[in-house]
Amino acid sequence: MLPANPFKVLILFAAILLYAGVNVTAQELKPIPLKLPKAMFVGTPQNINVPNLEKPLGKPRDPFLAPAGTVNVALNKPVTSSDDMPVIGELEMITDGDKEATDGSYVELGPFVQHVTIDLKAVHTIYAILLWHYHKQPVAYNDVVVRISDDPAFKTGVQTVFNNDHDNSSKLGAGKDKNYIETAEGRLIDAKGVQGRYVRCYSNGNSHSDLNHYIEVEVYALPAK
Repeated sequence: MLPANPFKVLILFAAILLYAGVNVTAQELKPIPLKLPKAMFVGTPQNINVPNLEKPLGKPRDPFLAPAGTVNVALNKPVTSSDDMPVIGELEMITDGDKEATDGSYVELGPFVQHVTIDLKAVHTIYAILLWHYHKQPVAYNDVVVRISDDPAFKTGVQTVFNNDHDNSSKLGAGKDKNYIETAEGRLIDAKGVQGRYVRCYSNGNSHSDLNHYIEVEVYALPAK
């Protein structure tokens, strides 16, 4: 039987957590400071024939909480890509802070599987990644996979934080995350405090064409201790 004294109950609960390896140190959590672009379309998109498509939330996304001081560390960081000569735009636009869906604000990469990699210039503890492919029109991008590593070649120490390639068509492993329609809110991915220096985002065309697009990638993190 648990002790009747509430103070003793709290001590016992903390001891159980410590025994299980859970850090019980109090840490202040705050909403990450998001500034969203202007919405370009409203309502529920029609005729998007994509399997495993999530239903629209129907309301604004809840604030994402992270340790105090967490900011977008990807701003103005260098970007490389599997397609080093984009059809439209320049790779540095992916981290320039411009999230609008206007002409001149997005990068268009070639067809089929392509990726972009952001070098954070140091190892960080990453709590969230916010990704905009293209939100001027309702569209779903195929095989969206987001990985983090401390190896620029992504051969070792790779951790996948999002994968909606349900049939492994991009040969990166099958994922269980759902496909989604692009909106001005972007896709917020919970990175769960994974540590790494490089963030790589994959896609494999979209519901309208074989091409790949990126407007902005934000990485909300703190320097690793």
